[in-house]
Formats: sequence, C-alpha cells, structure tokens
Amino acid sequence: MKKGLLFGMVLSTVVIFAKPVAAQDRGFGIGIMFGAPTGLSAKLWTSRVNAFDFGLGLPLGSENGGSRFHFHMDYLWHSFNVISSTERFPIYYGFGGRYNGGGNGYDGSFGIRGVIGIAWFPHSTPIDIFAELAPVLQLTSSIGLGLEGGVGIRYFFE
Repeated sequence: MKKGLLFGMVLSTVVIFAKPVAAQDRGFGIGIMFGAPTGLSAKLWTSRVNAFDFGLGLPLGSENGGSRFHFHMDYLWHSFNVISSTERFPIYYGFGGRYNGGGNGYDGSFGIRGVIGIAWFPHSTPIDIFAELAPVLQLTSSIGLGLEGGVGIRYFFE
C-alpha cells in the first residue's frame, strides 16, 4: 500500500512539473511581426519541412495612408541541417503573393514575393522567432521591384 501511494505521488509530481515537448514545426502558430509589414503573422505547417506563411498588417509608409493594409501568403520550404547547433535554426525559402490595399488616394497593388529567412525554435517552448527578407515584383498598379522584410515571433498551439 505504501509503495503504491509513494509511486502515485512520484508519478503525480513528474506529470505536474514536466514540461511538454513543444513543436514549432507542426500545427498552427500566430503572432506579431515588425517591419514591412507590421502586424499579425501566422504559420500553418503542411509537412515536416513545408508550411504556409501569412501576414496581415500595415505596409511601410501607411501611417499617413489611413486605410491602407498589407496581406501576404507564402509557401515555404525549411532546411534544418544548414546550421549545426544544439538549437534549431532552420533556413527557409519560398514564394507567394502580396496585396497592398488602397486608401486615401493610393491604388491597391498585387505582387509576387520570394522569401528567404531564418527561424529559431527555442527548446521546450511553443514559439518560433524569425527574420526574413522578401523581394517583390509588383505587377499592378505599376510594375516595379520592392523589398519587404521584418522580424517576428509566433506562438504554436498544440
């Protein structure tokens, strides 16, 4: 009886104080990003190396633009073996699209994005921290090249 009680107490203590293994490379995460754009960031993993990345926010220079907004969606590939470390620092790259909404005399524009970045998946936490650059080929309202990028953090739900 005493052994059973002691085993139950030890097992309960382990369960209560054990940290769950966090998985930043699967599921769905949401957070914030700063840069171009500044706003919300989300990521939806489709496999162990692929994910969709979403951003919704304000483009650079929108402080005086009132109702302007930015939306992008990219499809990403992750390389986990590029940086050798005890931490996980995947390099990622991909492509997608971007829409900047108009407002106050600004025409909306659509562009094609390429993206390259690096993420940090801290051990035993459900977060990722990232930095990325995204060259953009703007197709409307006028053709041109641009560069977007930023840093951010996301929380992943288990």
